[in-house]
Amino acid sequence: MWFGKLIGALLGLMVLGPLGLLIGLAVGHMFDRSLKQFRPALSPAERAEAEQIFFETVFRLMGYVAKADGRVSEEEIAAAEQFMAQMRLHPEHRKQAIEHFKAGSSADFDLIAQAGRFNAIGDKLPSLRQTVLTYLINMALADGRLDPAEEVCLAKIAEHLGIATFVFKQLLAMIRAQANFHQSYQSHQQQYAGGAQPSSANELALAYEALGVEASASDAVVKKAYRKLMSENHPDKLMGQGVPQDMIDMATERAKDIQAAYDLIKKQRAAAGNS
Repeated sequence: MWFGKLIGALLGLMVLGPLGLLIGLAVGHMFDRSLKQFRPALSPAERAEAEQIFFETVFRLMGYVAKADGRVSEEEIAAAEQFMAQMRLHPEHRKQAIEHFKAGSSADFDLIAQAGRFNAIGDKLPSLRQTVLTYLINMALADGRLDPAEEVCLAKIAEHLGIATFVFKQLLAMIRAQANFHQSYQSHQQQYAGGAQPSSANELALAYEALGVEASASDAVVKKAYRKLMSENHPDKLMGQGVPQDMIDMATERAKDIQAAYDLIKKQRAAAGNS
């Protein structure tokens, strides 16, 4: 979406010169963003197609990532099955997911063709690209670690999906922090089930990383990051973009971790302000 920026820049340049060019670009950018919010919703047929391609792409690329080191190990198969269990797929979808996973892990799998098929809907729903990558990173981290070959493979997928390298690295760091925060937070909750205990400095640091912000960020910046992540993982929004119903649970769990991280940061800042 660039029409608003182009017109705004030209008008600004004609009226106010170089300064007007910058102002026009800013105004045009806001126009383009507003226009994107009013795009018509997917028709039932478009949504059904988006769901099918999204589902197919996620599980084929999972198989492709699992094969990154040359073979699919028993641990990787177990991790994929655990991932499917966490999604609570109904039996028919689970059967299809396994078939797609096997297709993606086969020697003749064509990554470029699969990415092209997905990008046909990804161009209409740009945020779906990051959603696909989020599912793949979560699967790769299901065994608690990320093999170097898997990271290289994920970076290659991101490239073919049109995701910039720096965006991929930011997303990877944030999801890894969310996974670590989840483990730390759950352990803390179980350990101190009988009463509230202060969180460790490491857990707080993970909370900031889980939101993708620095500990020095202002309250407003932290809140903005939190709201953005919650919006990206909202079930209604994901379903409207073409994520199948029985693949929403993982996003819901991720939203719980984001909420817990934000609550921990707010609690710590409130305590620091009162001390």
